[in-house]
Amino acid sequence: MESIGDLVAADDVLLFVNAAVTATGQREFHSSAGAQTLSLDFLHAYMVGNYRDLYAGVLALDINDHNAAIVVRRLLETTGEATAAQRRREGRLIAARLTAMPPQRVYRLFDTLRRARVNNRRTRAVVRDWLTARPDLAFDAVKYRGALKRALRHAHLLPPGGELGDFLFKPSARPHYATPVLETWRRAHHDKSALYGLPYTAAEGFAARHGIPREVFLERIAPRLTRAETLRLQGSARRHGADAVRTDLSRMPLTRLASYVLSLPLEERAHRRAELTEALAAAAGRVVGPRRGSWGKVAAVLDDSFSASGSGEKRRRPLAVALAAHHLLAALAEEYTALWTSGCEDALLAYPFGPTPLGRRVLDALDTAPSRLVIVSDGWDNAPPGLAAEVLRVWRTRLDPSRRTSVVHLNPVYDASGFDVRRLSPTVPTAGIRDAEDLPALVEIAQFAEGRTGPAGLTAYLDARAARLTGAGASPEDAEDTT
Repeated sequence: MESIGDLVAADDVLLFVNAAVTATGQREFHSSAGAQTLSLDFLHAYMVGNYRDLYAGVLALDINDHNAAIVVRRLLETTGEATAAQRRREGRLIAARLTAMPPQRVYRLFDTLRRARVNNRRTRAVVRDWLTARPDLAFDAVKYRGALKRALRHAHLLPPGGELGDFLFKPSARPHYATPVLETWRRAHHDKSALYGLPYTAAEGFAARHGIPREVFLERIAPRLTRAETLRLQGSARRHGADAVRTDLSRMPLTRLASYVLSLPLEERAHRRAELTEALAAAAGRVVGPRRGSWGKVAAVLDDSFSASGSGEKRRRPLAVALAAHHLLAALAEEYTALWTSGCEDALLAYPFGPTPLGRRVLDALDTAPSRLVIVSDGWDNAPPGLAAEVLRVWRTRLDPSRRTSVVHLNPVYDASGFDVRRLSPTVPTAGIRDAEDLPALVEIAQFAEGRTGPAGLTAYLDARAARLTGAGASPEDAEDTT
């Protein structure tokens, strides 16, 4: 039998996971960026101080990069409080997580550690090992030159090879470079054509220096753009008449694709209906894989109320998660019913509008007798207020106490004032969600919030995920506990 302390620890970890999945320190519809940051800082300080092992283990979950970077920083700042065994485990988790993060995020983390004057031996080893493992440090030297220089200085490291060191700290000392990307950078100072062999962020500065028209530059640099750069620049390129900068929908992740679709005017969505619908279905299919049709009869309540418009920093993000989840659930289900809060029947034309009548939509969904009900909403049930909580309470306690229907609430918005995502009902598990791709795993985590498995099961789940991330073998017992 678990102790009260174990139960409290499990609740605290689940609360923190919800925050670490959804919160990014940016303004949300109902809370400011400052409130988000203060709330997150408190949670991180509380977790690292009270549950260090579980806090480090969260790095193995699908938390967002913003919070993963904070976890790494907190662990390195407090390295003196860890035992030798804890430091070894944390080191493996940190190394694996940094390898999976975008390089610009890691360089930003190193800058944060430098400004905070965190420069212990362990921190220097983390920086050294990550830089050593980079596949092309010369490319990094061109694209992230300032950040790489600061990281090397902070960790007291010498750059590998004299040529790279000269490029970073005294670039005019060599008339030529043997490394192609470094030589291209040198030539770009006087040769306009050379800049098109550089990464976009470096080439953009040279294009401005040479006075190259924006539309000409975008047309010629298009083959060098990353997927994120292409998506970010597409609107600007269209305004400048650079048709070569077009997003390849077949390569886009599901939630990012949903964000792109929602950024288009309704007329364009309708005009490109077949193309966009096919791309969303294909992206969902890639996520689902062999699990297609394995969830039986599924009903979804999807929030497209006005608060789904998000904020200036996270424009339409909650609605994008709902749209992506809609396509993912359609692929997972054998039989599927989608109910939008606005009454919209055409998901492709969804837009943030009106109040949030979650209670009525939940009633409609339960009328279909699903084996699973998934609610994707920020939890602000207001038409009328509290109806969803009462419907779910009566359903769970009076009409379906044997839990024939599995109900889970996935919330894409962090509630800074509550240090958690907003919940609909104590009788229904709630998990934070940032990317719809994580939906199957989050439904799995929700079983811990529902109390169907104990704190020991949660710890075993975290250990198994950590073993998977770091490449260590999990025991058969761990594997059984995570199902």
